Amino acid sequence: MMMVFGLFVFELRTLPYQQLQLSRNWRHVKNDRVGRSAKWQYVGAGENQLTLGGLLYPEITGGNLSLGAVSTMAYTGLAWPLIDGVGSIYGMYVITGLQETHQEFDRYGKAKKIEFTLSLQRVDEDIRERLQSSSMGELMATLKDDAETALNTA
Repeated sequence: MMMVFGLFVFELRTLPYQQLQLSRNWRHVKNDRVGRSAKWQYVGAGENQLTLGGLLYPEITGGNLSLGAVSTMAYTGLAWPLIDGVGSIYGMYVITGLQETHQEFDRYGKAKKIEFTLSLQRVDEDIRERLQSSSMGELMATLKDDAETALNTA
C-alpha cells in the first residue's frame, strides 16, 4: 500500500502515483508604521495542497475503474483522511480536481496509457497551529505534567 485516502487504497493495481507534491503556506501580514520600517505579523497557517500524479497502463495497473472510484469520492464533497504507507497522517483532505489524459488507443477505443493528476486540499486544522497560542511556559508545564502522569501510571 502506497497511501490510503478515505476508503480508497493507492497501490500498484489501482492508482500508483509516481509524483507527490505537497505545498504548504503560512500567512503573514505587513503593518506599515510612520517613520519606521514595516512590521510583519504571523496570522496563522495558510493552505495545504497535495497533488498526486502518475501514469496508468490499464493492462498492468489501474485504469478507468480506479479513476471512477476517486471521481465518485469527489462528488460526495466529503473530507477524507489521508495516510501514507508508513503511517504518516497528512490530515483531512477534499478532492479539488482530477485531470486525465488518455493516450495510445487500441482498435476498440480503449486507452492503453492514462496520465492522471489528482489535486487535494487540506480542510482540517494542523495540531501544530495550537503552538502559536501557547506560551513556552505553558507548553513546558503540560509536558512536565504528562511525563509525571506517565511515570506514575507505569
